[in-house]
Amino acid sequence: MRGLFFKAVFYPVSVGFVLLAPLFALAGREPLTRHVHRWARFHDWCARTLLGVRWRLEGEVPPGPALIAMKHEAMYETIEALLFLDRPAPVFKRELMDIPIWGRACQRYGGIVVEREAGAKSLRAMLAEAKELIAEDRPILIFPEGTRVPHGQRPPLKSGMSGLYRILGLPLVPIACDSGRLLPKNGPKRSGTVTFRVGETIPPGLPRDEVEARVHAAINALNG
Repeated sequence: MRGLFFKAVFYPVSVGFVLLAPLFALAGREPLTRHVHRWARFHDWCARTLLGVRWRLEGEVPPGPALIAMKHEAMYETIEALLFLDRPAPVFKRELMDIPIWGRACQRYGGIVVEREAGAKSLRAMLAEAKELIAEDRPILIFPEGTRVPHGQRPPLKSGMSGLYRILGLPLVPIACDSGRLLPKNGPKRSGTVTFRVGETIPPGLPRDEVEARVHAAINALNG
């Protein structure tokens, strides 16, 4: 029943937020960012009130531009991350940008669009988008597993994370989370506290194998 109540409140109201987003986008990125932040706070209220789900942050996310690699177990962290990261710019799949209204708002909010088969032109556009966001002191948020993963599973990381790490030359901050423990994709939702654990910052310039091993261990720190 918790999940049904949540869906009955959160999704209809979210439609209103999405429809209003283009109006805020016309006013500029900052008004749109505030609008998105209000939506994230609404999601947090729904999760706390209707699902009984809260979160805590263990550790501190360093300020300034960085590549944030986060464990992905539920939709929950994709929205709640907006509340403890400073204007995070997510890595979007091209398919999301093609959604009417939503895609336009995402583009205005700021993010990096990843093509499944990126050619040289797409890579140049991606790098230009990233440099613009870095100039605004925004972190880049990526979910290196590529999709939601059931709690307890540790699949290998997709190559996109290490590619961005190499190209952007930013420090990398891994973040573990255990949202799937309470909010599985299939099955009943449970109340409780989701933990986000910030791992040790990884400096730029390290070999790919070392970076991927360190990130894999850090984002799975709550799966034991």
